[in-house]
Amino acid sequence: MLPYLSGFGLGAGLIIAIGAQNALVLQHGLKRRAVFLTAFICTLCDAALILLGVGGLGAIIAQLPALATVTTLGGALFLFLYGARSFRAAFRSASLDPDARASQPMDRRAIILAVCAVSLLNPHVYLDTVVLVGSVGAAYPVPERAAFAFGAISASFVWFFGLAYGAALLAPVFRNPRAWRALDIGVGIVMWAIAFSLARGLIAPV
Repeated sequence: MLPYLSGFGLGAGLIIAIGAQNALVLQHGLKRRAVFLTAFICTLCDAALILLGVGGLGAIIAQLPALATVTTLGGALFLFLYGARSFRAAFRSASLDPDARASQPMDRRAIILAVCAVSLLNPHVYLDTVVLVGSVGAAYPVPERAAFAFGAISASFVWFFGLAYGAALLAPVFRNPRAWRALDIGVGIVMWAIAFSLARGLIAPV
């Protein structure tokens, strides 16, 4: 039980923060668009990375700086483009009613690709799940690693589904067009801030 609680606590501490994944989950939850799918994909990605990290992938990644560079560049580019899309949405004249947005046609393929990109193209995700969680989990005896990993995965499940479905409670607030614009601008700022930090890390002198 102790390894499970340790994994849950570490996973929760890392995931409950303003970031690209959480911003996207909140946005989809408020729009009532692919809520389950968004939360499920985020949880599944985290689970896969946590299992790989506890299984020893973190040590391998540390020996491949070129892979980290390519991933960082791709993540920065995607986050910049997604941020630009959020800024554009904040200022275009479209319905800002959550019910109206929920009734609009949904491109599941585009949503799946966006969620996977946010979850897998951000090197911070690998640092948190594969490297950090993986290194802590690897310190446990082999029989207890599964419990630790399951604890960390449980934290992702509780947080993503709680955030996605809990966002509906804020729907009355977001009937105000200003609230929607503020959300879109906030998402854009988060995406651009992370993209900037990734790009700065690439050009910073070693």
